[in-house]
Amino acid sequence: MGRLVPAVTRALDILELFLEGDGTLSAPDIVRRLQLPRTTVHELVTTLAARKYIVPVTGQPGRYRLGVRPYQLGARYAEHLDLAAEGQQVARSVAETCDETVHVAILEDTDVIYIAKVDSTHAVRMVSAAGRRLPAHCTSVGKMLLASLPERELAARLPDDAGLAAMTSHSITDPTALREALAQIRARGVAVESRESNPDVSCVAAPVRDRTGQVVAALSISVPMIRWSDDRLAELEQLAVKGADDLSERLGHRRAS
Repeated sequence: MGRLVPAVTRALDILELFLEGDGTLSAPDIVRRLQLPRTTVHELVTTLAARKYIVPVTGQPGRYRLGVRPYQLGARYAEHLDLAAEGQQVARSVAETCDETVHVAILEDTDVIYIAKVDSTHAVRMVSAAGRRLPAHCTSVGKMLLASLPERELAARLPDDAGLAAMTSHSITDPTALREALAQIRARGVAVESRESNPDVSCVAAPVRDRTGQVVAALSISVPMIRWSDDRLAELEQLAVKGADDLSERLGHRRAS
């Protein structure tokens, strides 16, 4: 890789400061945060303002906010986003780390559809395929997605008298029990299912968000019971959350500072 250009790096550092706090900054704020000379900051701010990357805040002399140019660049980037393609890349990275099967899935009515999948290299592994549809309440990705729905929408999809089909003897079939499980998932931020969709497999899943913060998918790691343990679960929860966060970032989501 070639040499980094200091002036460009500093300009980008300034722009990234606007992602924090209330999104407004003054030149003295930037000097203090980045420990740069005042003259350098003044020149960079003047240049960024001239190119519409930042603009003055109305009614607050000396303060700036992001201008239209970053939005235009972000919109152009978003035009080329493909959830399945981005999900496949992240799933591959996660699978390389843990050597277990990784899925990315979306919710359709009360089912999940797998849109990306990377297999484990182990001889014993979960057998599935991208495009497969399963009842959401029997899977970790599905429960994560159901838990992310507004209460009214969840009630419309799964009313109290809904019939919940069982895929194994461990599947949740009682709507009240499912709602209790979903409440726990909301509180923890991750979903776990043990042998609910496959009697020999357990899974952990985390939510994937788009640039608006909405949950649009979930990423899961599936592990045969012969490699499943409490210690392994704790490790995989962290890895699933990291993978989901990485995919969310690719989709334009910005975590709260």
